[in-house]
Amino acid sequence: MIAVLDASALVAVARKERGFEFVLPFLDAAVLSTVNTVEVIEALGRFGSPPEFVRDLIADLGIGLEPFSERQALIAASIAAQTRHLGLSLGDRACLAVASDLGGVAITADRVWGELRLDVEVVVIR
Repeated sequence: MIAVLDASALVAVARKERGFEFVLPFLDAAVLSTVNTVEVIEALGRFGSPPEFVRDLIADLGIGLEPFSERQALIAASIAAQTRHLGLSLGDRACLAVASDLGGVAITADRVWGELRLDVEVVVIR
């Protein structure tokens, strides 16, 4: 099964944050949305990592990049009302939309995703 990484999951791996080890078994079949790639670059940039670090990390881990499609944009928009009360961002919804579109599982460090009632499997790593 395809594992669609939320930015929080990849940041946890990069920084060896709590729960990162739960992401590791999913890396063989992992993809990252181009929307979430921006989030990872920004998040790790706040810790001093240049964009090239993220590019190399993605390549070294064998993570596929998933261009964000029009269909995925429509899915992300369609779940906005269902997720607004939990404070999900566009990036969060992009990850969920890609997982839904590809029939995969969304991997995140955001605990609030455990409260989602969508037709997408979610694994919360902490």
